[in-house]
Amino acid sequence: MTVAPPPPLLKRLPLGLWVALFWSAVILVRSLQRPGELHHLLEYDDNIEDASLLVTAVVTTVGALLLFRAPLAAVAVTLAGAVFSHGMWDRVTPYALFLLSDGLVGYITATRQRRTSALAALLPIGVVAGNMVWCPLYGYPVRNSVSLALASTVAIAWLIGNTIYQSRAHAEMLRSQATQQAVTAERLRIARELHDIVAHNIGIVTIQAGVGRRVMETQPEETRCALEAIEITGRETLAGLRGMLGALRQTDPRSAPLEPATGLADLHQLVAKTMDVGVRVDVRRRGEPRSLPAEVDLAAFRIIQEAVTNVVRHSGTKDCSVTVDYRQDELVVEVVDLGCGGSTASAGYGIVGMRERVSLLHGRFSAGFRPEGGFRVAARLPVPVEVAE
Repeated sequence: MTVAPPPPLLKRLPLGLWVALFWSAVILVRSLQRPGELHHLLEYDDNIEDASLLVTAVVTTVGALLLFRAPLAAVAVTLAGAVFSHGMWDRVTPYALFLLSDGLVGYITATRQRRTSALAALLPIGVVAGNMVWCPLYGYPVRNSVSLALASTVAIAWLIGNTIYQSRAHAEMLRSQATQQAVTAERLRIARELHDIVAHNIGIVTIQAGVGRRVMETQPEETRCALEAIEITGRETLAGLRGMLGALRQTDPRSAPLEPATGLADLHQLVAKTMDVGVRVDVRRRGEPRSLPAEVDLAAFRIIQEAVTNVVRHSGTKDCSVTVDYRQDELVVEVVDLGCGGSTASAGYGIVGMRERVSLLHGRFSAGFRPEGGFRVAARLPVPVEVAE
């Protein structure tokens, strides 16, 4: 299991500590400039600067300490500071602290659940409503325009936070869907590779085993050849599976594959193995052979391999033809046989896998019986223009 390294020391310090250090530095600088600074900071009446500074420092420090652990308490502390400073001569601090509580409401709405954000918005609304009730009882004038303006700032902060919350939720849903689609695509790719590797080789092994069993008593030499072919095919299958499992275990996406990629250059091996089971494959190449993108090269080989496997297992014929046509902007592969068992092949996963490979490359695929008899598999794989050139 990989253990993540701890974050740097400065990032591990809580936000409240940074705020406390800032205000401590401000007070220290002021103390050096004016004697008796601490006495001035504790004055409440007739003080338009010092006491407000102390209230702001305490409120912001405590609010920063509570923001991530108890966000509702942070809003309550900020509003308490606004109410406390309302009785001072300074009229800026209460409104500034109230707007700070609006910022906290927006942050809570953007990062927490709806219930928590609703409670956070109700706290400043309740303070505004309480002020409108309290002022007439004690003979203070009520400024409805100011109260409505403060309430509207709370609504605006909540709406902004809610917009951010919905955007983050939508982005998270898109990431989750993209991850799920990537996982599904990777599972399908692995399933196709396993099917193409195992189905072809197991089909060859099955046929060779049947041949060996039939001639065991009368033709020992043929039996020996069949067993050798089974051994070689089994080793190739194990090597292919081992390479695939090794690639799946690699954690570094930039690492090189363990073995050379399979492609049309391996057609001669496919033809040789098919010849060993009594089916002759006539390979015809048209156009000028050239290097192809790895995904096109692999898809073309796997399509030919699966089609030839279906010929061996289901067609009942001893011959088939493979055509590889290198065109200017596409690669066309075609496998044709004159057998009669193509319907069995179309009922399995081979045709589906070939169709999926072609679809992923935005090509065209067809498979079906020919009017003149036999079965035909054809795929047109587009080649990017820059590669073709």
